[in-house]
Amino acid sequence: MDLGKLFSDPEQLFAVGSMGLIALLLIGWLALFVCAVVSIIGSPLSFGMTLVWLVIAFAAPFLGVLAWFVIGRGDAYRRRATC
Repeated sequence: MDLGKLFSDPEQLFAVGSMGLIALLLIGWLALFVCAVVSIIGSPLSFGMTLVWLVIAFAAPFLGVLAWFVIGRGDAYRRRATC
């Protein structure tokens, strides 16, 4: 690949840049998903609730992971503190 040609053609530069951005976003999402699964498994929830959160995370990967970090994680550690 001739880099001089790549940087002289704005359409090719845009295509390569957008593919790179998409790749970075996917890698970031995958890292967040793995962190959520590890966090769910390591949480002090009962086996049943852990299983429910894992099903939610795998059934709706984006929303399930967000729900875990926004709602589930804090609730899990609050429940442990009160028990």
